[in-house]
Amino acid sequence: PEDTIASRFRLSGLCFLLQILTIILFAAFVRYSPESSSGPCSQQLNCSWKKQDSGFQHPRFRDVHLQAFLGFGLLVAFLSRYGPGSVAVSILIVAFAIQWAILIQGFLYFFQNGKIYMGAQSMVSADFCTTAVLISTGALLGRVNPSQMLLLTLLGVTLFTLNEYILLSLMGISDSGGSLTVHTFGAYFGLMVSRILHQPHMDKKKEQQDMGHQPDVFAVVGTIYLWIFWPSFTSATTVHNNAEPWAMLNTYFSLAASTLATFVLSPVLYEESTLRMVQIQDATLAGAAVMGMAGEMLVTPFGALAAGFLAGLMPPLGFRFLAPVLHSRLKTQDTCGVHNIHGLPGILGALLGTLLTALATADAYGGR
Repeated sequence: PEDTIASRFRLSGLCFLLQILTIILFAAFVRYSPESSSGPCSQQLNCSWKKQDSGFQHPRFRDVHLQAFLGFGLLVAFLSRYGPGSVAVSILIVAFAIQWAILIQGFLYFFQNGKIYMGAQSMVSADFCTTAVLISTGALLGRVNPSQMLLLTLLGVTLFTLNEYILLSLMGISDSGGSLTVHTFGAYFGLMVSRILHQPHMDKKKEQQDMGHQPDVFAVVGTIYLWIFWPSFTSATTVHNNAEPWAMLNTYFSLAASTLATFVLSPVLYEESTLRMVQIQDATLAGAAVMGMAGEMLVTPFGALAAGFLAGLMPPLGFRFLAPVLHSRLKTQDTCGVHNIHGLPGILGALLGTLLTALATADAYGGR
């Protein structure tokens, strides 16, 4: 009981300190971007933001935000041992990560004249960062308490922003849907922390994944939201507006093929007569991850179907053969299987994007 009381007060105090800190930093640095002003744009500001953050961004922000809260927020609840409690922690992570991401990303991308000018685009970027942090929690579920998760969110947001800045700004990589920056980073950041926190003598019972009726309900809702909003997620930060239809269509084809792929392998690899919603959820995530970098490129419909099908094969194969090896050899506990669902498909998506970039011609892409 004393430990429980101390843990409650520790969480309360940490939330208070972090929120006061962000309020002070927002007061000192954060201002609305020119889009929110009805008057003329100041000559000292970059007025291209006003066009970039105009009305078309707000539906994207809404879709990406719903994806972060309802899509990823419910995905960590597929284990009945954690259930609704993990959803509450996910909402806590989202609430803090968005604020911290606005600050850290603002200093790198939206900082002018000593201030951070934020608008719809900066909120979309913060949601992408939050999604990566939520992915990393899938490898840590059950081994960190909410206070530790808040501190890991602080670290994860900072490292995500630095990694994204190096890849996108310094190296010039195009990764609008986050194959590298969101899926791959989130998976391997979570696995790295999981390896550091590994406890050799952990109770074997805690490692068993107990699937019940309630978790399947969470999986159904989470999967539906993934199907509805992930095409918007992939196309939310496309460099060129004329690439947005490609990103959405390629993502839909990839989602469809990856879902069928899990129906191909899961009945062969597992003894259950019916497929669990969690397995469909995993395949959906894999199909989305593989289109992160290549989605806005000329994948072609059959290419998107082929890539999605390959990505959909990774979760059942990974859970059946690779996860036990990683656990025994590398001592990593991957509670939600982020390595198979996000890491490997994210790498496949990065390789696909690199290949398409190397094969790109001016005739195929026109002005792009």
